[in-house]
Amino acid sequence: MPPFLTRVATLMVAACLLLASLMVSTSHRAVAAAPGYLMTHFTGEGATGQQIYFSHSEDGLHWTDLNGGGTALRSTVGTRGVRDPSLVRSPSGDRYWIVATDLCIDCGQSWGDAQSNGSRNLVVWESTDLVTWSQPRLLDVAGAIPDGRNAWAPEAVWNPATNDYVLYWATNATLNGVLKHRIYYARTTDFRTITTPRLYIDRPGTQGIIDTQIVEVPSGTGAYRYVRASGDGDITIEGSNSILGSWTKLGNLSGIGLTGSQVEGPMWLKFRDRDDWALYLDQYATGRGYLPVLTTDPTSPGSYRLPASGSHQMGGTKKRHGSILNLTAAEENRVQARWPATTANRLQSYNQQDRYVRHVDFDVRLDPDVSPADDARFRLRAGLTGSGTVSFESVNYPGYFLRHVGSDLELARNDGTTDFAGSATFRRAPGLADAQWSSFQSYDAPDRYVRHYAYQLRLDAITTTLGREDATFRVTG
Repeated sequence: MPPFLTRVATLMVAACLLLASLMVSTSHRAVAAAPGYLMTHFTGEGATGQQIYFSHSEDGLHWTDLNGGGTALRSTVGTRGVRDPSLVRSPSGDRYWIVATDLCIDCGQSWGDAQSNGSRNLVVWESTDLVTWSQPRLLDVAGAIPDGRNAWAPEAVWNPATNDYVLYWATNATLNGVLKHRIYYARTTDFRTITTPRLYIDRPGTQGIIDTQIVEVPSGTGAYRYVRASGDGDITIEGSNSILGSWTKLGNLSGIGLTGSQVEGPMWLKFRDRDDWALYLDQYATGRGYLPVLTTDPTSPGSYRLPASGSHQMGGTKKRHGSILNLTAAEENRVQARWPATTANRLQSYNQQDRYVRHVDFDVRLDPDVSPADDARFRLRAGLTGSGTVSFESVNYPGYFLRHVGSDLELARNDGTTDFAGSATFRRAPGLADAQWSSFQSYDAPDRYVRHYAYQLRLDAITTTLGREDATFRVTG
């Protein structure tokens, strides 16, 4: 080949290689940027653990706690605790609900009380964007069930056959002389009103059933359109072509050593990038939280397999019975902006360095050895009035901010008003007693700063050396 043509051929090959490299790189970036998964869950017993938490995963197996591991939503109704949250998206994607058990164990209620005389209500939140949620409300689902004693572990699935949601849950009730948990259902379009509850799943004899979750299986995978996994002494797998039709028992997970005495709270995930599913199971017997069991066919119990060692990571908080949503790109952007994974902060006093700012019964003060620890953790958000300022949002009371009323500081729910925004916004300045620390000047009362006085937090005009020390804080992890 002549030298000129050789050089041309060499340049063409190089250009092709560069183009291929760019295509591969672009492809990898597209995969990396694909939206992930949102888990809603609770973390354990007590008033703090039994609330709504969010976690995010890019691949469905490695999870990061959102909101710095703090509470995302808090129940202020019923027992003031929630478990077993189910996150529901409307078919059009313009509305979302969280439906949860109204239950707070170790908050003045025992398991015996909860089973024999527990709440007959579910707790419901509603949203149009997945990040701005309504106040929680109670939905009575078990009050109309004869001898219905509680309402646990709710789930909901859209039923195209009836153009509404099938809402189902477990109630402990006496039927045919046998007292036990069975699954009941009702239909709803708005999670405000429901049809009369009817029996959905019953097991023979005295065998109860509490947890069940349904997943829709795409055409071409297995023989059934819907599969459900239930905690009923085993983890039973069933299939059906109609949500309210007959169901066929397909088997259980005893072949991989898992029974209902070890795990509960089945939670489905369909991987976005491959024909593979994870059935997450809560290892309640050992207190280890969720474990993903993998399968290429949910209708075939023999195909389920335990994950390889080290192939999954559940994040910093324990993940208990919840649900998973495959996010769209817009949803993911909103969720991560609202509840970032970054760690929340504490405010340490300059002249009382063993003490931190915390809330107690919505009052704000300094204390050492804060318990629960989340009472002293705040997320420093962009100020409610605009950029260049900060506002302090409580980690365990999301939507509640430090604000002043007159000279007093309190923790209060953001009501969306201009007055609230002004009273909950501060300018962060170099510390008045030490420029390496910080002081916080009131936005709407700029002649005053946040300080402590007799361990109470307040706003004051600062004119003395002691005042400057009282008004100086360190923002720390």
